[in-house]
Amino acid sequence: MAGAVTTQVSLDVTTIAEALSLAHGARRAGIDWLEAGTPLILGEGLHAVAALRREFPGVPIVADLKTMDGAGLEAEMMLGAGATHVVVMSRAHWASVAEMVRVAHAMGGFVMADVLGAEDKAADARAMQDLGADWIILHTGFDERRHLRGVSPLDDLDRVVAAVERPVQAVGGLSIEQALETARRGARSVVIGAPLAIQADRFASGDEFEAVLRDVVTRVRALPAASA
Repeated sequence: MAGAVTTQVSLDVTTIAEALSLAHGARRAGIDWLEAGTPLILGEGLHAVAALRREFPGVPIVADLKTMDGAGLEAEMMLGAGATHVVVMSRAHWASVAEMVRVAHAMGGFVMADVLGAEDKAADARAMQDLGADWIILHTGFDERRHLRGVSPLDDLDRVVAAVERPVQAVGGLSIEQALETARRGARSVVIGAPLAIQADRFASGDEFEAVLRDVVTRVRALPAASA
């Protein structure tokens, strides 16, 4: 898929106030997409998505629902609140994936399929593409990383990118350098989690957070546009 690599910040906080503060810094730094992370949706629900939409008209907003069932209703609710992209799990029943695709596309939205937990991530990615998903999320989960040291979405990235024509993003425990490496290996989106871990025991905030993201944006924009 041709085009420049996008940048995205995952707002993995629990309150609207925190999310808006981080989102403003991200946008000042030039970040393209905002993600209402799962903790934010759990903490604030539709109100968080609506608040982001009010504050940032025209900006793509991902609602990281991690939907397993009731996919049509969840898509309708989040897209109605202002999201542009909704997330379904590839481990859900195929009918749930198909229903989210049906509703989202009817509303002008997009579906991102997360292959977290798949035994064969490339095979799941192909199945999600066949069901109409617009993006593939190659995801190594938080709990998985804690219990299985050394696992990374980079392990499966080349196979997944080769398996699908849909754009891919890779997330889960990646450093800044590793996130940039995903783009060099074919991912179409560089995703940075916020709050941003700078050291094992410290998160970036304020000006430091914004400066790191500005550097990421500069480096992503210097990458050649994909032609495949």
